[in-house]
Amino acid sequence: MLELVPISLKEANAFVEKYHRHHKSVVGHKFSVAAANEQGVVVGVAIVGRPVSRYLDDGRTLEVTRLCTNGTRNACSFLYSKCAKIAKDMGYSKIITYILESEHGASLQASGWTLEQENAGGGSWSVPSRPRELEPTQLSLFPQKQKYPTEKKKRYSKIL
Repeated sequence: MLELVPISLKEANAFVEKYHRHHKSVVGHKFSVAAANEQGVVVGVAIVGRPVSRYLDDGRTLEVTRLCTNGTRNACSFLYSKCAKIAKDMGYSKIITYILESEHGASLQASGWTLEQENAGGGSWSVPSRPRELEPTQLSLFPQKQKYPTEKKKRYSKIL
């Protein structure tokens, strides 16, 4: 049985840095929450803020910018559900999030979210007006992530 517990942005970011497969910490947020198991150990975190896309930032929409678990069963869907409820209670009308094209979205679907758009972000950051080259992995003991990720994303949403 999971329990919702408060968590600071600093603590949530530390959890993300430790467990997230492809993202780092975030700078700001509207709120952060955590899922804890029966022993009180945090098994997942969600960080919610304004939409990253300025086109979607209408003042009534929030975005789950990070959701990260240690693999505990049902923790993702638990956190997505709780984030939507909190956003609704705060007066927001919609909540969104993005996942990689390679991810299936079962946790989102299980918590009542719907696929809003495929190819909704990600891909190459290189555009004619500002070309970018992928930085080669530096020769070191700690291989670096690509600076500009290239996998496309899908956007899920829930009307509150």
